[in-house]
Amino acid sequence: MSDPRQAWREEKRSAWLYRAVAECERDTPRAALFDELAQAADEQADIWLAAIARSGGAAPAAFRPDLRARLVAGLTRAFGPRAMRGVLAAMKVRGMALYAQTPPHGMPVRRDDIGKRHQNGGAGNVLRAGVFGVNDGLVSNAALIYGVAGAAPEPAVIVLTGVAGLLAGAFSMAAGEYISVRSQREMFEYQIGLERDELEKYPREEAAELALIYAAKGMPADEARRLADTLMQDPERALDTLAREELGLNPDELGSPWVAAASSFAAFTAGAALPLLPFLFGHGNVLTLSIALTALGLFAVGASMSLFTGRHAALSGVRMLGIGGAAGLATYFIGAWLGVTLG
Repeated sequence: MSDPRQAWREEKRSAWLYRAVAECERDTPRAALFDELAQAADEQADIWLAAIARSGGAAPAAFRPDLRARLVAGLTRAFGPRAMRGVLAAMKVRGMALYAQTPPHGMPVRRDDIGKRHQNGGAGNVLRAGVFGVNDGLVSNAALIYGVAGAAPEPAVIVLTGVAGLLAGAFSMAAGEYISVRSQREMFEYQIGLERDELEKYPREEAAELALIYAAKGMPADEARRLADTLMQDPERALDTLAREELGLNPDELGSPWVAAASSFAAFTAGAALPLLPFLFGHGNVLTLSIALTALGLFAVGASMSLFTGRHAALSGVRMLGIGGAAGLATYFIGAWLGVTLG
């Protein structure tokens, strides 16, 4: 951050939000952590205030939280810091890794241990997203096609509806995925930029913040401080660790928004195409063939989900077949009723 006045405002806003989180965590060990982090943010704001004075600038007016900060604080009081941890991290509130949904990891004992535990799982996340994308396309387009088939059984109308549903859904999913990943990356890049500036400006204070977070996770205070000081000897590793432990961000999980959009488009299209294919290329009773192909796809998707849930593959497949089949039947009969009523 090149503007000391903006940096001062960021630190004062962080201190104010730390105290709001500490208020929510009253009577818990986390309250002391966030009170200390608030004090550290005030001290860092004083460093930027001194930089403003050295440059001959006028001292900023007394800090008053803006509307955005007040809204975030109000939502945090209403829903709790855990539910708001992503928003709080974006508002430069450190320590959000304490609210991670995953079980606590063993604490690292060397610099080389930091970050190793985060290097796995990327392929699993991609596979999970692909399976759910296929499922979304399959269920939504099947329900759309069978709803129209119940009302207007002409193949040309069904094909037009199915193609429109496939394209609309695939582009919608791709656009949503692009915006989601792009927003995550922009937030990450902004927060990393803040951390880099702060690491250069006051590394000792950043080490103290990191030590507080390690101590809050259960590490002895002396060991936490020693580990934090050791990490600060390697600026790049320190920056990576600060992002993970202070912000709760995992750089390894952020990919290209274009790749994410293309993958989402392809997965949705693959699922949405299954109930449509018999109408495009089939002969005879294409509706029956479409239902059979859709049922097979639903079972396969449900069985694939067992890879992530740990449940029996056949049971997961039957459950998915039942849910998707119910959606298809409901839309078919609704379509048939509308066809009779409006016809």
